[in-house]
Amino acid sequence: MDQNCKIGIFDSGFGGLTIFKHIKELLPEYDYVYLGDSARTPYGHRSFEAVLKFTMEGVDFLFEQGCRLIIVACNTASARALRSIQQQWLTTKYQDYPFLRVLGVIRPTVESLGGLGQSKTALLWATMGTVKSDSFLLEASHHAPDIHLIQLACPLLVPLIEAGELSGDGVAYFVKKYWQESVSRERGELIDVLLLACTHYPLLLPEIRKVVPDRVKIVTQGEIVAGSLKDYLQRHPEMEKRLSRANRVQYYTTDRCDHFDHLAKIFMSDNDIISELAIIDRFAHN
Repeated sequence: MDQNCKIGIFDSGFGGLTIFKHIKELLPEYDYVYLGDSARTPYGHRSFEAVLKFTMEGVDFLFEQGCRLIIVACNTASARALRSIQQQWLTTKYQDYPFLRVLGVIRPTVESLGGLGQSKTALLWATMGTVKSDSFLLEASHHAPDIHLIQLACPLLVPLIEAGELSGDGVAYFVKKYWQESVSRERGELIDVLLLACTHYPLLLPEIRKVVPDRVKIVTQGEIVAGSLKDYLQRHPEMEKRLSRANRVQYYTTDRCDHFDHLAKIFMSDNDIISELAIIDRFAHN
């Protein structure tokens, strides 16, 4: 059983930085590796097979970098690939799989909704892949049965964000369009909570707040997932004691490093970020 292990964060692109920022703030002492698969983003319209393949390749890469605990920050990947990775792929590919962990973001997010109180209506904005998977609905039936959860796919937001468009007429148009569609479907006066169930969407919070009424609570996943990771490490000291504590972070992207660095410096409030190019499709997934 190896020591000095790192925590890996995998996302389809930049969006996972919204979760990683909170993790780094809450648990700054550990070593991390962040991988954003921007070359193949967005995942939301991809087939189950493609998302599973991409996610396995990303997880493989992070294992190669010395990570033994990996957070799949991408909701689409968590919805469509996590179960297969946890229950089948890890156990067949890695002999030391009992010492490897791959965790998702959907269950802790849904569990947090359970604390909102009874008879609440939560609107979920997510990618098409996440919505079609019904993963949030399934988890809610077990962990937040008193919450009425409704879903809307917002497929055009991730491409805008990955292109670096966080404001402007285009972003404003689509945010307003999706909110109006939500209201027309579910009568907006009944919506108590808007859950941004894609790691990218919090990057549009200023634009979202312009159209969503103040009475609607907007829930993002960063603090939720960070708190869940802290709780996990407290409950699993055998994993926690293996983690290295040098407060180091490595960033990898599968696309242009200069584009990643520019946006990551803004998102993470860190001007020293320098990413490296990751070629992850060379990793076998079977």
